[in-house]
Amino acid sequence: MRWRSFPRAKSSRPARLSIRRLPSRFHADIPVYYGSVLPVRRLNGLWSNAQTLKILKERHRTKPYDLVIIFNLKGPQLACAQHALSRLRLPLVLEYEDDKFVDVQGGAVDGWNEKREVRTSARLLRAVSGCMAVSPHLLSQVPGDVPTLLLRGVVGADVIDAARKAANTKEKVVLFSGTHIASNGVAELIKAWRMVERPDWTLHITGHGGLTESLRQMAEGVPGIVFDGLVSREDLVRLMTSASICMNPHQVSQKPGNVFAFKIIEYLAAGAHVLTTPMGALERDLERGITYLPDNSPATIAAAIQRVIDRREYTKTAMDAAHRTYGPAAVSESLDRLLAQVRTAK
Repeated sequence: MRWRSFPRAKSSRPARLSIRRLPSRFHADIPVYYGSVLPVRRLNGLWSNAQTLKILKERHRTKPYDLVIIFNLKGPQLACAQHALSRLRLPLVLEYEDDKFVDVQGGAVDGWNEKREVRTSARLLRAVSGCMAVSPHLLSQVPGDVPTLLLRGVVGADVIDAARKAANTKEKVVLFSGTHIASNGVAELIKAWRMVERPDWTLHITGHGGLTESLRQMAEGVPGIVFDGLVSREDLVRLMTSASICMNPHQVSQKPGNVFAFKIIEYLAAGAHVLTTPMGALERDLERGITYLPDNSPATIAAAIQRVIDRREYTKTAMDAAHRTYGPAAVSESLDRLLAQVRTAK
């Protein structure tokens, strides 16, 4: 059976290039195409929708698809999904990572266009042939008879190999990796670090975002904070597998499970102990490596870090469980089963 997921329809190329093919493929048998963008307010969304749908139609004429997988429920994906269902009569599988019906804090979405997409998404969720999602909460939004798969993400072989080699060489490092936006709690983490009384430990902060400069200013004069910036994949794997503690101080949502940070699984797979705010139900064997933060206030974060270090709770990890459940081989088998169910139910 041949199947391909449709990529996120964004590109930095000029609008005149309606289709761009990657010069080198990540797999010899899987080409990847990108729709162009038109950076004009109120038109950029319509343009992306049309250009992504155009690629789907052209590729289907060239080599017909057997099945379509879409990633989340943004405009271009909704346009392609509706065409695949109504025109091509193909099975449609949704890879669902961000709740369409609430914002990241769990509040109701606002805005005319957003509400229109919510209505379209609700109809689409009733029509999908299969769904893989990052939380049970998101899986519950599709009909009960639809084949589903709880898929938090895929742990790379590079993380697995490096974690096994570094299992007994952990350093006194606390790591945050992610985008520097308000909901990710980086500012709260920096404030918390001021309260942590462990000068022999270091807080590493990777990533970039709209708050980066203000966060750097906030951290000035605070001992033990290192801003690594945007790092290569190789360097990120090295940091994750050497860190004893990894942080996800995300703002607590009103609806736990409406989003899930895959880096939690990647942190666990790297052999680190994870401090995170609740993001929905997690498998019990993975929770061995987690300390939950009831909220992401600086005082709560600081107290948790101090306790985990002082009591050596950072030695409790779930590396093997993360490899076993979300390693490439395990996910490949799970995907094969899901797609076989979808094809059988067609």
